[in-house]
Amino acid sequence: MSNIISFEGSSSLAPIISSIGNKFMGEASEKISISVSASGSGAGLKSVLDNKANFGMLSRKIKDSEKSKMSNYKEYIVVSDALTISVNAKNPIVKVKDNLDINTIKKIFSGEYKYWSDVDSSLPQKEIAVIVRDSESGAYDVFQEAVMSDSKISSSAIKTSSMKELCSKISENENAIGYASYGLYNQNKDKLFALKVDGIEASKENILNGKYKIQRPLMLIKNSDVSESENAFINYIFSDAGKKIIEENGYIPVK
Repeated sequence: MSNIISFEGSSSLAPIISSIGNKFMGEASEKISISVSASGSGAGLKSVLDNKANFGMLSRKIKDSEKSKMSNYKEYIVVSDALTISVNAKNPIVKVKDNLDINTIKKIFSGEYKYWSDVDSSLPQKEIAVIVRDSESGAYDVFQEAVMSDSKISSSAIKTSSMKELCSKISENENAIGYASYGLYNQNKDKLFALKVDGIEASKENILNGKYKIQRPLMLIKNSDVSESENAFINYIFSDAGKKIIEENGYIPVK
Protein backbone atom coordinates (compact mmCIF):
# COMPACT_ATOMS: atom_id res chain seq x y z
CA MET A 1 0.00 0.00 0.00
CA SER A 2 1.35 3.42 -0.95
CA ASN A 3 2.29 6.02 1.64
CA ILE A 4 0.05 9.07 1.01
CA ILE A 5 1.00 12.59 2.16
CA SER A 6 -1.96 14.94 1.85
CA PHE A 7 -1.94 18.72 1.44
CA GLU A 8 -5.00 20.98 1.51
CA GLY A 9 -5.48 24.74 1.24
CA SER A 10 -3.99 27.68 -0.68
CA SER A 11 -4.69 27.74 -4.42
CA SER A 12 -1.46 29.72 -4.88
CA LEU A 13 0.74 27.10 -3.19
CA ALA A 14 -1.13 24.03 -4.50
CA PRO A 15 0.38 24.03 -8.06
CA ILE A 16 3.87 24.44 -6.62
CA ILE A 17 3.49 21.52 -4.19
CA SER A 18 1.94 19.43 -7.00
CA SER A 19 4.86 20.17 -9.34
CA ILE A 20 7.47 19.39 -6.70
CA GLY A 21 5.47 16.33 -5.64
CA ASN A 22 5.41 14.92 -9.17
CA LYS A 23 9.19 15.18 -9.47
CA PHE A 24 9.69 13.79 -5.97
CA MET A 25 7.44 10.79 -6.64
CA GLY A 26 9.37 10.04 -9.83
CA GLU A 27 12.66 10.01 -7.96
CA ALA A 28 11.67 8.50 -4.57
CA SER A 29 13.08 5.04 -3.82
CA GLU A 30 9.92 4.04 -1.92
CA LYS A 31 6.35 4.49 -3.12
CA ILE A 32 5.09 7.80 -1.74
CA SER A 33 1.99 9.54 -3.13
CA ILE A 34 1.56 13.31 -2.81
CA SER A 35 -2.11 14.36 -2.71
CA VAL A 36 -2.88 18.07 -3.19
CA SER A 37 -6.27 19.79 -2.87
CA ALA A 38 -6.65 23.53 -3.60
CA SER A 39 -9.48 24.82 -1.42
CA GLY A 40 -8.23 28.12 0.04
CA SER A 41 -6.14 28.97 3.10
CA GLY A 42 -9.15 28.86 5.43
CA ALA A 43 -9.87 25.28 4.42
CA GLY A 44 -6.17 24.45 4.74
CA LEU A 45 -6.15 25.62 8.34
CA LYS A 46 -9.38 23.73 9.09
CA SER A 47 -8.02 20.53 7.52
CA VAL A 48 -5.12 20.54 9.99
CA LEU A 49 -7.31 21.41 12.98
CA ASP A 50 -9.71 18.60 12.03
CA ASN A 51 -6.86 16.19 11.24
CA LYS A 52 -8.16 15.73 7.68
CA ALA A 53 -4.83 16.46 5.93
CA ASN A 54 -1.19 15.93 6.85
CA PHE A 55 -0.32 19.52 5.91
CA GLY A 56 -2.31 22.71 5.49
CA MET A 57 -1.26 25.19 2.79
CA LEU A 58 -1.58 28.88 3.72
CA SER A 59 -0.94 31.96 1.59
CA ARG A 60 -0.82 34.34 4.54
CA LYS A 61 0.74 34.55 7.97
CA ILE A 62 -0.91 32.36 10.58
CA LYS A 63 -2.58 34.23 13.44
CA ASP A 64 -1.53 33.66 17.05
CA SER A 65 -5.14 32.74 17.86
CA GLU A 66 -5.01 29.99 15.21
CA LYS A 67 -1.60 28.74 16.28
CA SER A 68 -2.76 28.50 19.93
CA LYS A 69 -5.32 25.84 18.90
CA MET A 70 -2.52 23.45 17.90
CA SER A 71 -0.50 21.61 20.53
CA ASN A 72 2.14 20.26 18.14
CA TYR A 73 2.40 23.16 15.69
CA LYS A 74 5.02 23.24 12.94
CA GLU A 75 5.41 25.60 9.99
CA TYR A 76 7.50 25.66 6.83
CA ILE A 77 7.67 28.89 4.83
CA VAL A 78 8.20 27.77 1.24
CA VAL A 79 7.79 30.93 -0.86
CA SER A 80 8.17 34.71 -0.50
CA ASP A 81 5.21 36.09 -2.45
CA ALA A 82 3.42 39.39 -3.04
CA LEU A 83 0.10 40.57 -4.41
CA THR A 84 0.64 42.68 -7.53
CA ILE A 85 -1.95 45.28 -8.45
CA SER A 86 -2.49 44.01 -11.97
CA VAL A 87 -4.62 45.31 -14.82
CA ASN A 88 -5.33 43.87 -18.24
CA ALA A 89 -2.30 44.56 -20.48
CA LYS A 90 -4.60 46.37 -22.96
CA ASN A 91 -6.03 48.72 -20.33
CA PRO A 92 -5.43 52.35 -21.42
CA ILE A 93 -3.97 53.15 -17.99
CA VAL A 94 -0.80 51.30 -19.04
CA LYS A 95 0.05 54.17 -21.42
CA VAL A 96 -0.90 56.90 -18.92
CA LYS A 97 0.65 55.84 -15.60
CA ASP A 98 2.49 52.91 -14.07
CA ASN A 99 1.83 53.72 -10.40
CA LEU A 100 -1.09 53.91 -7.96
CA ASP A 101 -0.93 55.06 -4.37
CA ILE A 102 -2.55 52.98 -1.63
CA ASN A 103 -5.39 55.47 -1.18
CA THR A 104 -6.34 55.28 -4.87
CA ILE A 105 -6.19 51.47 -4.79
CA LYS A 106 -8.49 51.48 -1.75
CA LYS A 107 -10.97 53.76 -3.56
CA ILE A 108 -10.97 51.45 -6.61
CA PHE A 109 -11.51 48.24 -4.64
CA SER A 110 -14.12 49.77 -2.31
CA GLY A 111 -16.13 50.98 -5.29
CA GLU A 112 -15.73 54.69 -4.49
CA TYR A 113 -14.06 55.00 -7.90
CA LYS A 114 -16.45 53.33 -10.33
CA TYR A 115 -14.93 54.38 -13.67
CA TRP A 116 -11.38 54.53 -14.95
CA SER A 117 -11.90 58.26 -15.57
CA ASP A 118 -12.21 58.62 -11.77
CA VAL A 119 -8.64 57.32 -11.47
CA ASP A 120 -7.28 59.66 -14.15
CA SER A 121 -9.33 62.19 -16.12
CA SER A 122 -7.54 61.26 -19.34
CA LEU A 123 -8.87 57.68 -19.14
CA PRO A 124 -12.18 56.63 -20.73
CA GLN A 125 -15.37 56.53 -18.65
CA LYS A 126 -15.41 52.74 -18.63
CA GLU A 127 -16.65 50.88 -15.57
CA ILE A 128 -13.87 49.32 -13.50
CA ALA A 129 -14.17 45.54 -13.12
CA VAL A 130 -12.69 44.67 -9.72
CA ILE A 131 -11.53 41.04 -9.42
CA VAL A 132 -10.83 39.56 -5.96
CA ARG A 133 -10.50 36.23 -4.18
CA ASP A 134 -13.25 34.84 -1.94
CA SER A 135 -13.09 35.43 1.81
CA GLU A 136 -11.71 31.93 2.50
CA SER A 137 -8.44 32.80 0.75
CA GLY A 138 -5.20 34.04 2.21
CA ALA A 139 -4.99 36.72 -0.49
CA TYR A 140 -8.29 38.20 0.70
CA ASP A 141 -6.94 38.54 4.26
CA VAL A 142 -3.58 39.94 3.15
CA PHE A 143 -5.15 42.56 0.87
CA GLN A 144 -7.68 43.56 3.53
CA GLU A 145 -4.93 44.14 6.09
CA ALA A 146 -2.32 45.74 3.81
CA VAL A 147 -4.61 47.95 1.70
CA MET A 148 -8.26 48.14 2.75
CA SER A 149 -7.85 48.47 6.53
CA ASP A 150 -11.34 49.39 7.84
CA SER A 151 -12.82 49.79 4.34
CA LYS A 152 -14.74 46.96 2.70
CA ILE A 153 -14.31 45.50 -0.76
CA SER A 154 -17.10 46.63 -3.11
CA SER A 155 -20.13 44.32 -3.15
CA SER A 156 -20.00 44.44 -6.96
CA ALA A 157 -16.45 43.00 -7.05
CA ILE A 158 -16.17 39.69 -8.91
CA LYS A 159 -15.08 36.97 -6.46
CA THR A 160 -12.99 34.04 -7.73
CA SER A 161 -12.27 30.63 -6.19
CA SER A 162 -8.56 30.51 -7.08
CA MET A 163 -5.68 32.81 -7.93
CA LYS A 164 -5.49 31.22 -11.39
CA GLU A 165 -9.15 32.14 -12.01
CA LEU A 166 -8.51 35.68 -10.75
CA CYS A 167 -5.69 36.13 -13.29
CA SER A 168 -7.85 34.67 -16.07
CA LYS A 169 -10.67 37.11 -15.29
CA ILE A 170 -8.26 40.06 -15.53
CA SER A 171 -6.81 38.80 -18.81
CA GLU A 172 -10.32 38.42 -20.30
CA ASN A 173 -11.51 41.96 -19.49
CA GLU A 174 -9.77 45.12 -20.72
CA ASN A 175 -11.30 47.13 -17.84
CA ALA A 176 -10.33 44.71 -15.05
CA ILE A 177 -8.03 45.15 -12.07
CA GLY A 178 -7.17 42.64 -9.34
CA TYR A 179 -4.48 41.47 -6.94
CA ALA A 180 -2.56 38.79 -8.82
CA SER A 181 0.11 36.81 -6.99
CA TYR A 182 3.69 37.59 -8.00
CA GLY A 183 4.21 34.08 -9.41
CA LEU A 184 1.07 34.04 -11.55
CA TYR A 185 1.76 37.59 -12.74
CA ASN A 186 5.17 36.34 -13.94
CA GLN A 187 3.44 33.51 -15.77
CA ASN A 188 1.06 35.94 -17.51
CA LYS A 189 3.17 39.02 -18.29
CA ASP A 190 1.85 39.06 -21.85
CA LYS A 191 -1.73 39.46 -20.56
CA LEU A 192 -1.28 41.44 -17.32
CA PHE A 193 0.46 44.66 -16.32
CA ALA A 194 1.52 45.18 -12.69
CA LEU A 195 1.29 48.75 -11.44
CA LYS A 196 3.75 50.09 -8.89
CA VAL A 197 2.30 50.72 -5.43
CA ASP A 198 3.33 54.03 -3.83
CA GLY A 199 6.12 54.16 -6.42
CA ILE A 200 7.50 50.70 -5.54
CA GLU A 201 7.62 47.93 -8.14
CA ALA A 202 6.68 44.38 -7.13
CA SER A 203 10.13 43.03 -8.01
CA LYS A 204 12.05 40.16 -6.43
CA GLU A 205 14.44 42.63 -4.82
CA ASN A 206 11.66 44.83 -3.40
CA ILE A 207 9.75 41.83 -2.07
CA LEU A 208 12.81 40.39 -0.33
CA ASN A 209 13.93 43.71 1.15
CA GLY A 210 10.41 44.53 2.34
CA LYS A 211 9.98 47.76 0.34
CA TYR A 212 6.96 46.38 -1.51
CA LYS A 213 4.32 46.29 1.21
CA ILE A 214 1.58 43.97 -0.13
CA GLN A 215 3.40 40.73 0.46
CA ARG A 216 2.86 37.40 2.15
CA PRO A 217 4.44 34.00 2.78
CA LEU A 218 3.24 30.80 1.12
CA MET A 219 3.64 28.22 3.85
CA LEU A 220 2.86 24.73 5.09
CA ILE A 221 1.51 24.06 8.58
CA LYS A 222 1.21 20.85 10.56
CA ASN A 223 -0.13 19.79 13.96
CA SER A 224 1.52 16.42 14.49
CA ASP A 225 4.88 14.72 14.45
CA VAL A 226 6.65 14.54 11.08
CA SER A 227 6.97 11.04 9.66
CA GLU A 228 10.09 9.82 7.87
CA SER A 229 8.46 10.09 4.43
CA GLU A 230 7.02 13.55 5.24
CA ASN A 231 10.44 14.73 6.34
CA ALA A 232 11.95 13.39 3.11
CA PHE A 233 9.47 15.40 1.05
CA ILE A 234 9.92 18.58 3.12
CA ASN A 235 13.67 18.30 2.59
CA TYR A 236 13.07 17.86 -1.13
CA ILE A 237 10.95 21.05 -1.26
CA PHE A 238 13.90 23.00 0.16
CA SER A 239 16.50 21.23 -1.99
CA ASP A 240 17.99 22.78 -5.14
CA ALA A 241 15.54 20.70 -7.21
CA GLY A 242 12.57 22.01 -5.24
CA LYS A 243 13.75 25.61 -5.38
CA LYS A 244 14.24 25.33 -9.13
CA ILE A 245 10.60 24.25 -9.57
CA ILE A 246 9.45 27.18 -7.40
CA GLU A 247 11.43 29.57 -9.63
CA GLU A 248 10.04 27.92 -12.77
CA ASN A 249 6.56 28.70 -11.42
CA GLY A 250 7.55 32.38 -11.23
CA TYR A 251 7.89 32.53 -7.44
CA ILE A 252 10.71 33.31 -5.01
CA PRO A 253 11.94 30.31 -2.98
CA VAL A 254 12.86 30.85 0.65
CA LYS A 255 16.60 30.44 1.13
